[in-house]
Amino acid sequence: MKKLFTALFCLITICQFSVTMNAQNLKKSKEFTLPADYQPLALENSPALQTLLDSAVTETLEKFKDKNLKSENIAATLIDLRDANNLKWASVRGEEKIYPASVVKMFYMNALERWLADGRVKMTPELERGLKDMIVDSSNEATQYILDVLTQTSSGAEMPAKEFEKWAAKRNIVNRFYAAQNYQNINVNQKTFCEDAYGIEQQFRGYKGNNRNMLTTNATARLLAEIVLGKTNTPERTRLMMDLMKRDFSGTTNDADDQAHGFTGIALINKGLKDARLWSKAGWTSTTRHDAAYIETPGGLKFVLVVFTEKFANERDIIPTVAGKILDDLGAIR
Repeated sequence: MKKLFTALFCLITICQFSVTMNAQNLKKSKEFTLPADYQPLALENSPALQTLLDSAVTETLEKFKDKNLKSENIAATLIDLRDANNLKWASVRGEEKIYPASVVKMFYMNALERWLADGRVKMTPELERGLKDMIVDSSNEATQYILDVLTQTSSGAEMPAKEFEKWAAKRNIVNRFYAAQNYQNINVNQKTFCEDAYGIEQQFRGYKGNNRNMLTTNATARLLAEIVLGKTNTPERTRLMMDLMKRDFSGTTNDADDQAHGFTGIALINKGLKDARLWSKAGWTSTTRHDAAYIETPGGLKFVLVVFTEKFANERDIIPTVAGKILDDLGAIR
């Protein structure tokens, strides 16, 4: 049995690393296409933005020091979108691979819209329902369905090695899609569950979680910015994605994990920015609390802010504390 686990782990590792090693070849793949004029975002490191983000994280660490928040518990990436032709960014632990919880659903949404544009998948009322529930309600069951559609795989019993290898190759198509766009340090091939994975899903995880989903705040911020700027698909399809991520933070809610009120939206509420606009995809588990947000304010701010936190899943104010500092001081940076 130990030899089987070792073989499966090696197979999974090969599947993961091959998507990066063969990225150039994948651009010629017939599995999917990219927009004819697609180019990854040209992002310029900004000392001023870096100082601001460093300060936001440092002040947050200080604010929550009594709760033992440490630098290894938080990662963040900021992209200034005020000038779409001169994009600047900064990050704190931005290349750290972190379990993304439901933030990964944004990657599946973007892939599905590409599949639809390619004609690989046809929209149906049921698929439309699943896509909406995955992003708006963050349904794990809907996500499981969407990933089945994307990869033409399905959950079930564990498989012998040869069958499992074929199944795993099909499941990794979403990884190959992002590798073709030069996304690095990510793994986006797993379903999300309310409880746990069983059967082949647990087998594909490597039984001990070796093959879990992983994202960086840099990769997440890049994808959100590319959607905002209409880089990933047609204007119609990127607009549909934005519509699904639009959050109304006005009013009240009894749900502490509501995507509009429980994450970055708290900062907008606290600042009294009722006319600001928010698009986001949050994620949370018993150990993580994350948000990927795009904000526009009446004062002209336009920025993507992604904040991942670990081991502080019930602390609602960490993410909005970082966001609040950005809202206060980004306007002074030109």
